[in-house]
Amino acid sequence: MVAIDIFTGKKLEELCPSTHNMDVPNVSRREFQLLDVTDDGFLSLMSDNGDTKDDCKVPEGEVADKINKMFTEEGKDVNVIVLTAMGEETCIDVKEAPQK
Repeated sequence: MVAIDIFTGKKLEELCPSTHNMDVPNVSRREFQLLDVTDDGFLSLMSDNGDTKDDCKVPEGEVADKINKMFTEEGKDVNVIVLTAMGEETCIDVKEAPQK
């Protein structure tokens, strides 16, 4: 079986006989409103029910550039998409928040 790591993007391969079972991680995808980007590189997020979350690190690369452009430079209200699996989490996308 060949897979791509959702956190690092690395391609991984696992060899296993067809008669054996393979474990599959439970992946959750949640959307949060971005409140702030801290000086030490963490996102301050708020869920739909008002709970805050401050332990998601700003990702590197294209997503970080998009956060910087939309939130910091343009001052838009943005939502971030966070994937969580196996005790790890990462921000995978940013989009402009719908206007209410």
